[in-house]
Amino acid sequence: MIHLENLSKRFRRNGVTRVILDRATMTLPDVSGLALLGRNGAGKSTLLRMIAGTLVPDRGRIISDEHISWPMGFAGGFHPALTGAQNARFVARIHGRNPRHMAETVRAFSELGDAWHMPFGTYSTGMKARLAFAVSMAVEFDTYLVDEIIGVGDSSFRRKCEQAFRAVMGRSRLIMISHNPGTLRQFCQAGLVLEDGKLTFVPDINDAIDLHEANLRRPLAA
Repeated sequence: MIHLENLSKRFRRNGVTRVILDRATMTLPDVSGLALLGRNGAGKSTLLRMIAGTLVPDRGRIISDEHISWPMGFAGGFHPALTGAQNARFVARIHGRNPRHMAETVRAFSELGDAWHMPFGTYSTGMKARLAFAVSMAVEFDTYLVDEIIGVGDSSFRRKCEQAFRAVMGRSRLIMISHNPGTLRQFCQAGLVLEDGKLTFVPDINDAIDLHEANLRRPLAA
């Protein structure tokens, strides 16, 4: 169970306040794949980070009894001075996994080659996302938070990501951000649409995509 209770978040930059969430209260539906849709800058990644516990809301709280992943594609939890191997072993210890076994699993999946033994801070954006994905999939979570990770890497690596998602969906669920409607239809049954600080649950993924696309055709509220 993941419950948002009176959740609010806003940012202020250059004298302009941007509302991400305004007193959102909702228990996220228990479906195997839940899409999170919204226009660029709506705050989708911010909401995922709050669900993950890596970002604190301004008001309200998130109540959960689940083991939730960090957002795949967000690599803020890795230490830039440690190598990919060292970061993987560090995460393994935090989550009670065998460090050697997890490091071997992550190395094989991430396909980082010689970069595996290089400092994480030297990685490209794509390499960071590969490591974040591989480490996430090496730990069993009740809910996996997915932030545009499906587009990382070449076609072979994308197929590997898709196969990994299918494997975990039998025992876990995904909350997924993607700008590709085909990807959302492939993995999600329902959607959350974030617009003007309001979060709307739509039980059918096609209707959720239609609502999101309708939002894109109208101007933002002043």
